[in-house]
Amino acid sequence: MRLAPVFLGSLGRRRAATLLSFAAIVLGVALGMAVHAVNQAALAEFGRGLRTLAGAADLQVLGPRTGFDEALYAHLATRPEVAQASPVLEVWTERLGTTDRLHILGLDPFAAAAVTPALLARPARSADRAESESRRAVLAEDSLFLSAAAQTALAVRPGERLRVYAGSQPLELRVAGDMPGAAEDRQLAVMDIAAVQRHFAQFGRLTRIDLKLVEGLDVQTARAALAPLLPAGVWLEVPETAEGQAANLSRAYRVNLGLLAVMGLVTGAFLVFSAQALSVVRRHTELAFLRAIGLRRRQLFVWLLAEGALVGLLGGVVGVALGHGVAFALLELLGGDLGAGFFAGLSPTLSFDPWTSGLYILLGVGAGVAGAWLPAREASRIAPAQALKSGGDSALSPRRGHPRLGLALMIASLPLCTLPPFLGLPIGGYLAIFGLLVGSLLWLPLLASGLGRVLPLWGPVPVRLAVARLRAVPGMGAVAAAGVLAGVALVVAMAIMVNSLRDSVEVWLDQILSADLYLRAGRTQSGGVLDEALQRRLADVPGVAHIEFTRHDSLRLVPGRPPVALLARPVSPDGHELPLVGSAQAVAEGETAIWISEALHDLQGWRPGDRVRLPLSGSEVPVRVAGVWRDYARQTGSLMLDLTDYRRLTGDRSVQDAAIWLAPGTDAFSLAKALKAAAGSGALEVTAPGEIRAISLRIFDRTFAVTYVLEAAAVVIGLAGVAASFAALAAARRREFGLLRHLGLTRGQIGGLLALEGSLVAGVGILGGLAVGGAIAWILIQVVNRQSFHWSMDLSIPWRSLLVFAGTLAVLASLSAVLAGRQAMRQDAVLAVREDW
Repeated sequence: MRLAPVFLGSLGRRRAATLLSFAAIVLGVALGMAVHAVNQAALAEFGRGLRTLAGAADLQVLGPRTGFDEALYAHLATRPEVAQASPVLEVWTERLGTTDRLHILGLDPFAAAAVTPALLARPARSADRAESESRRAVLAEDSLFLSAAAQTALAVRPGERLRVYAGSQPLELRVAGDMPGAAEDRQLAVMDIAAVQRHFAQFGRLTRIDLKLVEGLDVQTARAALAPLLPAGVWLEVPETAEGQAANLSRAYRVNLGLLAVMGLVTGAFLVFSAQALSVVRRHTELAFLRAIGLRRRQLFVWLLAEGALVGLLGGVVGVALGHGVAFALLELLGGDLGAGFFAGLSPTLSFDPWTSGLYILLGVGAGVAGAWLPAREASRIAPAQALKSGGDSALSPRRGHPRLGLALMIASLPLCTLPPFLGLPIGGYLAIFGLLVGSLLWLPLLASGLGRVLPLWGPVPVRLAVARLRAVPGMGAVAAAGVLAGVALVVAMAIMVNSLRDSVEVWLDQILSADLYLRAGRTQSGGVLDEALQRRLADVPGVAHIEFTRHDSLRLVPGRPPVALLARPVSPDGHELPLVGSAQAVAEGETAIWISEALHDLQGWRPGDRVRLPLSGSEVPVRVAGVWRDYARQTGSLMLDLTDYRRLTGDRSVQDAAIWLAPGTDAFSLAKALKAAAGSGALEVTAPGEIRAISLRIFDRTFAVTYVLEAAAVVIGLAGVAASFAALAAARRREFGLLRHLGLTRGQIGGLLALEGSLVAGVGILGGLAVGGAIAWILIQVVNRQSFHWSMDLSIPWRSLLVFAGTLAVLASLSAVLAGRQAMRQDAVLAVREDW
């Protein structure tokens, strides 16, 4: 430990480089910690809500969104495996005249008491109401019981009236009490199940049955006995399944943000590498002297690693603390889903996890050690006698990197891209990205040398000196350019990927939003529908040239997986209205055609031409896959069939949405008012396609807001890395500058020399970053996004933005180099070379 002041004290002597390395590691750790903390808080809150809904249920019977026949409840309740069964009808509605959503559970209070007691209603008591009358209020048709969170959100109290939509008609309910057992942040309402069926036109329908098994019977045995009794599309699930599905749904988004955090850590490791390599250059005489007086190679190697580890440790600790602060801010600004829409409506609470925090601190330490590894190894291999005689930056001058190892890593990235996802995650794609980044770092000296040999040795003296230096000392150029390459690669990769996705989404929106107006009966999940009479009235409104209706539902195809969205709308036999991927498959006359999304194609393995069976109305119906279409709105998969076929197979004539084409000369605003008036209740929403497009793109931009912040931080850190590198190099070259001053160069010429060197070094990093970033973008588009979210996109490179970015970065790097070398240029020329007299 006697050597600690010698080695660890050097971090304080080179404060700028140390602070930059520290800041990059803090950034990577903080982002990763914040994303993890927010997601864990959201999942914990989601899980608490699910446990409230499930109560003591061992199994749940789940079906499509529209529910299933309530006769199944009577059948299951009498089974010997079932001790208690509680029927549930879930509906979503909205407050009249607003977009405030309300989740209503229709329950049988007597059955729910034994299975889900936390959902029981508590009537509000008053001095003039007897206890028996309060209990009868639970079964009243107009009684509604709200959780504390719902009362706060809707600003209503027991005894007040609440007007909501029941389908497309207004419904006035009385808030008769509360739900003391509901989760604190869960916005729920409870009504008698018969009243919900009547008010919301769900006669004879249930959406869930909670089962409590007889004591001693295990779940698997009960499931094997009860599963054959269920109709098609209805499954038995353990209550924890929904929590796992929510975690899986958000996992890909969370892991991809975590990948950005890892790339931030890689940038930090590169900056540690730059700082340590330049530190070795500046201290080569000092390190050689320590070796000469008895310090072993291994000891020198370990102490230099300790310097990087200390920077990583401090960065990890501060990053974890900052990450929790960022997580709090993200929860306030974007919610528990970080703007992605997975946990809308939840109010998660952050908690400190010491094990996870410790892991992220170790990641910071690992980044510091990884960055210091190569400089420490190079320094430990330098012969003391040679280093004591040499000067300036000769300690690492002969090195040309490790191009063979770098090439091997980059070549190995190709087969990694072909690996299938592991646990739903594109592990092969992540490893390929890591291989490209590390391989490009090892290739940097060779790239710098090649660029130096391409540039001609002519022109003014500063130009020739700058080019000659890049040829002679490519290792130093590579060290200074490492942070630039990492930052540019990150920015370019994310810019190409986000631009490609955004352009693809815009084209997709243009294809699916071909009508002049769009109408819906409240939100898609609110339970609002358009009956046949209202459909006819809408079609007869003057100014409507053509109208097409859409029915939304969900299907459960596989147990344990989230339901798949079902859309029924008019579709032509060739599906030309859809954003198809590939060619359509002809379907024989008499067969029912369906069109599946890319997610369903990947998750189910269905292909165009396949004959599959769909669970519709309690029975399996044979259909033929006609084609695959792009759907950026539903990650779990969706399928579409013609509305006429849907009605023929299910008998359901209701719809939720309508696409409307205007007659020539019709004013869209006036027609929208007429359409709303046709319903007479204010339940309809009419929107222009431009508004839907703008809202969709705004949600898209909010989802990627975190990536924009990281890109900006990467650019700033890369520029600061150039400044720190040139500050260290300028200090190490003070005798060289003094000699140039003796030979007649002015301070302005030396400044120009530094500016040119900064531009050349930045050019090396920018060229490498553009190439590596483009390759990473291809992996993100073709591998990571496809395996994570199951959608494809068309490559769209923002050439103009990237060229402006590269040019601006080169100019800023020149300015950074000049500013960093000002101190060296101020030194007296005689003092700079006095050691050589």
